[in-house]
Amino acid sequence: MRNVLSVLVLGLIVISGCQAPEPTTQMNSNPLLTEWDTRFGVPPFDLIKDEHYMPAFEQGMSDNKAEIDAIVNNTEAPTFANTMEALERSGELLNQTSRIFYAVAGAHTNDVLDSLRTVLSPLTSKHYDYINLNKGLFKRVEAIYNGLESSDLNAQQKRLVSEAYKGFVRSGVGLEGAEKERLKEINGRLSELTTKFGQNVLAETNSMEVHTTNPEDYGTLTSSLVALAAEEAKKRRHEEGWSFTLQRPSINPFLQYSPNREMREKLFQGYAMRADNDNENDNKAIIEEIVALRIERANLLGYKTHADVRLSSSVAQTPKAVFDFMDKVWPAALNLAKAERGALTAEMKKDGVEGELKGSDWRYYVEKVRKAKYNFDEDAMRPYFEFTAVRDGAFALAKKLFNVEVRELQDMPKWHEDQQVFEVLEADGTHIGILYMDFFARESKRGGAWMNALRSQSTMDGKVTPVVTNNFNFPAPTADGPSLLSFSESETLFHEFGHALHGLFSNVTYPSQAGTSVPRDFVEFPSQVMENWMSEPEVLKLYAKHYQTGELIPDELIQKMNEANAFNEGFRTVEYMAAAYLDMSWHTLTDAEGIDARAFEKEAMQKIGLIDQIIPRYRSGYFNHIFAGGYSAGYYSYLWSELLDADCFQAFKETGDLFDQETAARYRTMLSKGGSEPGMDLYVEFRGKTPEIGPLLEKKGFQ
Repeated sequence: MRNVLSVLVLGLIVISGCQAPEPTTQMNSNPLLTEWDTRFGVPPFDLIKDEHYMPAFEQGMSDNKAEIDAIVNNTEAPTFANTMEALERSGELLNQTSRIFYAVAGAHTNDVLDSLRTVLSPLTSKHYDYINLNKGLFKRVEAIYNGLESSDLNAQQKRLVSEAYKGFVRSGVGLEGAEKERLKEINGRLSELTTKFGQNVLAETNSMEVHTTNPEDYGTLTSSLVALAAEEAKKRRHEEGWSFTLQRPSINPFLQYSPNREMREKLFQGYAMRADNDNENDNKAIIEEIVALRIERANLLGYKTHADVRLSSSVAQTPKAVFDFMDKVWPAALNLAKAERGALTAEMKKDGVEGELKGSDWRYYVEKVRKAKYNFDEDAMRPYFEFTAVRDGAFALAKKLFNVEVRELQDMPKWHEDQQVFEVLEADGTHIGILYMDFFARESKRGGAWMNALRSQSTMDGKVTPVVTNNFNFPAPTADGPSLLSFSESETLFHEFGHALHGLFSNVTYPSQAGTSVPRDFVEFPSQVMENWMSEPEVLKLYAKHYQTGELIPDELIQKMNEANAFNEGFRTVEYMAAAYLDMSWHTLTDAEGIDARAFEKEAMQKIGLIDQIIPRYRSGYFNHIFAGGYSAGYYSYLWSELLDADCFQAFKETGDLFDQETAARYRTMLSKGGSEPGMDLYVEFRGKTPEIGPLLEKKGFQ
């Protein structure tokens, strides 16, 4: 039931379900159905095969249903132990199987796993509806909830009860008859649609390429990325030349350095129009149906919009609060982006290019301005950001702040050979948890970067330590050299490692409150805090060394980098915020009848005054966060969390020591409490006050 309580408490997008057929294989032949004899109890990825998942899901759902029935049919009066703790213990096999399956399917899928996701969607949706809409179960939780004030439960236990109660209500447990049946239909259909959406995006991402045999077309691209493009061309069965794809490690450098404006435009449009091409992978009709169903579901639950449902369990609470917050930042960001556009247009004119600056020109002329104004070339930084050095820099930062050690483990079971596995320990050698890191882009991996919890920390039934993963899409090493990262890719590594620390530092009793089991607009805060350190000279000196010479990154290069990176802040904030506004626009709709996805997006962007040269970081057709993930009406949370992280970093700066041990200890204590207390309460306890917007605006150069 641990994953179910996560659904109830946080409203996270976890696929839902009901009783399934008996397992089709013997337990002793399926590693998912046996005890694991592995170091630290990690999943035996080397033994798990595609055909093992379905029997484990079937058995897991069957076991979970029996456990729920036992709670409901218990003739004793509801108590915290026989209801809430029993819920926490239920669904262990299903939870374990789900975590492993969706982690692998996200990072290393294949046709079998894709098909299995499609089959599982309606089954698991029906199963979780059986739990979330179970009136007998709800009555027991409600009885405990009604007696909370007079109970002797501790704060963690009271929060577990109250959040579970509210989760049941938000799930629609109060519905009856036809309305209840319609809700189940909607949940099942949404599960199918969101799965298909993500599959379409991956297919579109993998299908597009721009191929060339002329080295002038890739311009001054670094040799490592040129070698990667040559390997890609061979994979795509070209006898010679270089192929550039829609994977970020390929498209972004090409847009930055290719002087071929026509090819830049072709690749840019290929990226921008993913799943919006009126073909078998088109997502427009899927979006329109998802939005309509979410509105209908919100209305059934007594809410005006989907955003109202989602935000009711967030720190922000209401759509108005989100819009009010974003509106404080947007005008300054947009004005700065317009000023940047002017500088880029002037640079383009120097090249003799007439007409308007295009979106496909932006990154190319950013590099030109940086070279002209700051004598800075971002690609020249890559040799100082070899991926293992950046990884070790994140580990070194954790040691300086929290006095923890990270040690690589050999011969551990993995789902892909590229993975690295680490043990995280206290200074005295006490085991904290296990960290898997999967670094490189590949066709079997979805885009972006993310963290999974394969096992959550808890102490309810003895000490259970966490197992977490970090997943990236960095350029892979080639035969000629290692993986060299850009500054922004390096920032991503620190970001995801921040998520990992949130999971690893957890110290709660109940697994559904562990680690990153917090509201969506709080979960990005611990990850974004880590980004603040990575570009500080003191931290760069820990890890930024030239991969060939071993030379530490020079002070003058650090200064140039930080000055040059400040130049494009308007673009970075605007493209992100445009996506956040787009998300809120979709999910504050009260009626989707006759909606046209492409036209709706265009109108929403015109409403906020988005300039033609910038598209949202994620256009609707490939916005996995909100149409295939857990961020619907929640993409704003990165900026909301940036408010917290800027204010939090200010706390360290105010001490005069970026590694101040007392502040770091209080910060770690905040992380350790996971979702056992309200996020803003935790922050105020750490900081002594609510966050101020000043540090955020200053950090972005908006004041």
